[in-house]
This record gives sequence, C-alpha cells and structure tokens, in this order.
Amino acid sequence: MALLRLEDVTAKYGDIVALRGISLAINEGEIVAIIGANGAGKTTTMRTISGLLKNSAGSVEFRGDRIDELPGHRRVKQGIVLVPEGRDVFSPLTVDENLLMGAYLSRDKKKVNGSREKVFDIFPRLKERRKQVSGTLSGGEQQMLAIGRALMADPVLLMLDEPSLGLAPNIVEEIFDVIVRLREDGKTILLVEQNAQIALTVSDRGYVMETGQVVLTGDSQKLLNDQRVRKAYLGA
Repeated sequence: MALLRLEDVTAKYGDIVALRGISLAINEGEIVAIIGANGAGKTTTMRTISGLLKNSAGSVEFRGDRIDELPGHRRVKQGIVLVPEGRDVFSPLTVDENLLMGAYLSRDKKKVNGSREKVFDIFPRLKERRKQVSGTLSGGEQQMLAIGRALMADPVLLMLDEPSLGLAPNIVEEIFDVIVRLREDGKTILLVEQNAQIALTVSDRGYVMETGQVVLTGDSQKLLNDQRVRKAYLGA
C-alpha cells in the first residue's frame, strides 16, 4: 500500500483549473521528484496534498485513508509537512523560535528538545546562529532553517518545494546532501524542483508535469536518459 496516493485529482483557483485529473503514488522510504516548467502545477500539487487547496474532484489518501476533508493542521498532525517555496521563515523571530514554531503541535518538551538537537546535528550552522534573528540569515541558512522547522514536526512525509531556488551551487549541493541523508534515515520525501538534473539524480522515481497533468512517469534514472526529458529540461 502506498503511503500517499492521489487518484484523478482536479484542483482549481476560482474558475481556473490548475490540476487536471492527476494520479500519483509515493511509497514509504522513497524520494519522489516532480519536475516541470513554471505553471505546470507542481506547487499546486503540494498545496493540495497539504490541505492549503481543496481538490474539487478525485481523492487524496494517506496511509490508506481519505484525507480530502481534513484541514491543513490535521494533516500536519498525521505527518504531512511542507517546506514551502521561498522558505517563508518567520523573519522577526530567532532561529530557535522558528524551530519551536515547527513543533507547535507537541506538548512533550523532552521530545521537542531532542528534535531540535537532531536539527542542529544536521545543520550545525543553525546551532551557531540559534539566537540570531532569522531575517538576517543568508538565503541558504534560511533554507536550512525552513527544512529544520519542518523536521521539528517529525514528518512521515516531508514535502520540499523548490529547495534550490535562489541558492549558490555549493549551498544547493549541501542541501541535497541533507535530503539524501534524510531518506537514509527513513524519511519519505516528495520533491518539487526545477533543477531536473539534481532532482532526478537524488530521487528514486519521478513525475513530469505539463499544464496541470502528469505526462510522464518512471524510475528517475530512466527519466534522466529519456530524450523527451533531456530535450525539455536538461538542455540536451
């Protein structure tokens, strides 16, 4: 049984159809990538899974149960956690305070402190800057903080929307090394990423989206070698 399954999902912004009957599945322990051009529906898919946008047709299932009617905070409680495009850290708050916001559903202080130490182990730079106001961090440090904040919620499914956006190549490499490490530690990851090369290199499977539809899917290595993918997204 898939950890997450979307079947024939349609989603709209007003009268504008953004997703057109998409189906996808994510198995436990996988990294699954969604690639596609701007406006393809990648972020809308993330928003629909996380409950920020309600699907108008089709079904969203998590661990075999329908979650279509659950609000976003209930989905977080079930373990579906989104790192949004653009990071969206709480700029006036310190690094520590941002991390604690990620654990707002937990009342177990010992568990929260343990989660924070794990985040500091993954991102030592955040420990160095724990009292620093997050709005003064670099873009890469803010991306680390956004991922760290999500990890504080102990996600079952971690969703990352454009984690390389606006970052220097060396920071992108560091972030994706962390993504691979998280999978090795047992996390299931759904990755939306415009950098198709790196997304398909680190993932197990991939979906290619165009105009709100899934047009191609398969093992990531096969997609990397697919001439349609190479021509459209890899510049080959």
